[in-house]
Amino acid sequence: MSEPGKLNERVLVIVPTYNEAQNIVPLLEKILQTIAVDVLVVDDNSPDGTGRLVENLRLSSPRLHLLKRPGKAGLAAAYTAGFQWGLSQGYDILIEMDADFSHPPAALPALIGALADADAAIGCRYIEGGDVAGWSATRKVISRGGNFYAQKVLGLPYQDLTGGFNAWRAPVLHKILNPSVRSRGYAFQVELKHRAHHAGFRLVEVPFHFENRVRGVSKMSGKIVWEAALRVLEMRQLSPN
Repeated sequence: MSEPGKLNERVLVIVPTYNEAQNIVPLLEKILQTIAVDVLVVDDNSPDGTGRLVENLRLSSPRLHLLKRPGKAGLAAAYTAGFQWGLSQGYDILIEMDADFSHPPAALPALIGALADADAAIGCRYIEGGDVAGWSATRKVISRGGNFYAQKVLGLPYQDLTGGFNAWRAPVLHKILNPSVRSRGYAFQVELKHRAHHAGFRLVEVPFHFENRVRGVSKMSGKIVWEAALRVLEMRQLSPN
């Protein structure tokens, strides 16, 4: 098992869930076997019993925590709740991670290691060493096009603005979560990076191999794509000159 970051740094991996019963137990076991971090599952009252599976696993895993929410409120709300919980508990590094194995646990040490000289680390599919597997040509075009669009509209230098595999130092989140982030879906990820960049924090990109989910149902929708496009335009209007 790898050790995280600097001595005495506390690391929390935040995993939002809604109907991830097919993935959550093997994912959590893999994370806890891979690296010495704590994990917080933020479950939106999944009808398939995801929360109950996590509760059962907690009995033998003291590094595992569960934040139960009353109903489905979206990815941004789940991550915001997870960030607030982690900051209140005094964690030094907080990591966003999907529940469907698209973000490989084996990539966690590299993501955390990149924070040795950075304030935030962006898991990147689109730089040398990164890759995407299992997507259709259409899905790849939508993702690459969305990142290119956000990059050009906002004038940001990062190649993977919409990705959700990111590590943040606590002072960054204290700064960028106030005022509250307005975006939902993939725009939430863009807005976090946009705010951090313009606040003067140092962001670095770390390549990783993204694997499309093989179990469960994707939450991607056309509504999420359009919301992201509109929010990027609003962010541009609010950007510092």
